[in-house]
Amino acid sequence: MWRSLFLAIGIMTMIVGIESMLIESATVYAAGESSASDFANPNASPSRQTKVVNPGEFVPWALLSGGAIIVLYAFTLPKRFHVAGGE
Repeated sequence: MWRSLFLAIGIMTMIVGIESMLIESATVYAAGESSASDFANPNASPSRQTKVVNPGEFVPWALLSGGAIIVLYAFTLPKRFHVAGGE
């Protein structure tokens, strides 16, 4: 169970790192004030409260390296607890 949890966290961290490498900024809308019909109308603003996130130049590399370390840690978990698959 721990191995799959750490593996999922590591892979998700690496995916977020790759995504932040491909974007310059992301706009996050407040969920409480918007509805589905607001997003369908291209002229309307989906929400009055928005937050623009600009990841720094180091963020993608930090997320990728942290995710890779977590994935490598997940692969060594069975050896640490002496619970090898068929041995």
